[in-house]
Amino acid sequence: MTALTALRSRPALAAPPMCALFGLALGAATYLLHGVSPVFERATNSSSSWIVWTALAGALIGRVRTAAACGALMMITTCVGYYVTSSLSGTFGTGGIPTALVWAAAGVAGGPLVGAAGWAVRREKGMRRHLGVALIGAVVAGEGLYLGLELRYWGEAAAFLGLGTVLTAALTRYRARETGPRPWLPLMLMPVAAAAYFGLEAGVLNALLG
Repeated sequence: MTALTALRSRPALAAPPMCALFGLALGAATYLLHGVSPVFERATNSSSSWIVWTALAGALIGRVRTAAACGALMMITTCVGYYVTSSLSGTFGTGGIPTALVWAAAGVAGGPLVGAAGWAVRREKGMRRHLGVALIGAVVAGEGLYLGLELRYWGEAAAFLGLGTVLTAALTRYRARETGPRPWLPLMLMPVAAAAYFGLEAGVLNALLG
């Protein structure tokens, strides 16, 4: 049995390498698209874009433990792809290593939660699905809070807040008949989770990044 045949017959084996490769590509694209246009700049140079892609990967994986593990793996490889591309372009030196380590550690800590959230949106019911939906929408809206309250980029902040709300509503509607009671709950939970995400980004991450 060839390696390719083994991967096809056992999807759980295929998920980690595919997530790793996509993470590397996403990280490289994030760096390479800097400065191409304002839209690409903000769409790629944001923590929420990495998180949403990671949640999507989790939704495509069959087992929650694999989705969680691949969430961490994808976040780490995205960091690697970004900083390797930066290094090859001559813009990354030893002074940037602490920053890279902080983002990698954040990926290790948050990646499993994000991967599991994506899995829950597609495959769970009830409260776990509600929490998954709220979390995914909250990272986008939370970044909007950061852009507005910390950086004073009010136009971009409004766009991210609106996108986070629309994303939450769309995911709430997705498979709504199978969700169970209180299908509106993610829309209530999302603002609270967004405020918590903003607190982590503005407080903990800013303190670690100096």
